[in-house]
Amino acid sequence: MSIIKNNFEKMNVTKIKNSKNNNKLTMITAYDALFSKLFEEIADMILVGDSLNMSFAGKPDTLSATLDQMIYHTNAVCAGAPKAFVILDMPFGTYLNENQALENAVKVYQQTNANAIKIEGGEDRAHIVKHLCSNSVAVMGHIGLMPQYVRSEGGYKVRGKTENDTLQLIKDAIAVEKAGAFAIVVEGVKSEAALRITQAVNIPVIGIGAGNVTDGQVLVWSDMLGFFEDFKPKFVRHYLDGAKLVKDSVNQYRNDVQDKSFPSKEEEY
Repeated sequence: MSIIKNNFEKMNVTKIKNSKNNNKLTMITAYDALFSKLFEEIADMILVGDSLNMSFAGKPDTLSATLDQMIYHTNAVCAGAPKAFVILDMPFGTYLNENQALENAVKVYQQTNANAIKIEGGEDRAHIVKHLCSNSVAVMGHIGLMPQYVRSEGGYKVRGKTENDTLQLIKDAIAVEKAGAFAIVVEGVKSEAALRITQAVNIPVIGIGAGNVTDGQVLVWSDMLGFFEDFKPKFVRHYLDGAKLVKDSVNQYRNDVQDKSFPSKEEEY
């Protein structure tokens, strides 16, 4: 069975919204042209996540990622996957108020071919989402466990464990939808809560660590392909043992160099 979509067509905001209750959406992160090209005709959306600060730059969290970094990597992704629906993750500190958010979103649109941006926050950030959407910026929301809140909340904490927290998450999702977002990422949420959130809104809910009850899923590519070795989040499934494959291949290259079997006569000019 082919893994490539037949009659591939670029996604847009309308198609994404219309997928609600019709088909599951697949989103994956990418940070460069090489991998985005591989994902282009398979994933519905490519997220240039601020997770690059950890998986690409080796930082302990996402907070020190800059807008210039995100723009650089988004341009690389758009170059490698020009037909993909690309979303730029707005980094920490770039949307603290309506005017700053719009100024930085305009910069993203002017300097990249990103189709949309993503920002973290629920009711507290709904006014910012509304301001962006009213100025022709496509916004994906992000609620639940929010990596940019890691220091203020004292770590990465699963949400939706209590009725009160679940009700707040539902309020967050409804507020973000009402503000104009075309979809919402729900991260690190109990599946029972994720189901109620998904049912409470009319836009797609993309889950990560939220069970299979949402309208779609997103994973970081280096997690799902087994390249990140420090730890494996509970919600990640390894579809490839990437780190081992790379190490074995490089070790074989080293051996071939040492025993002079590489390069061979066929590999000489």
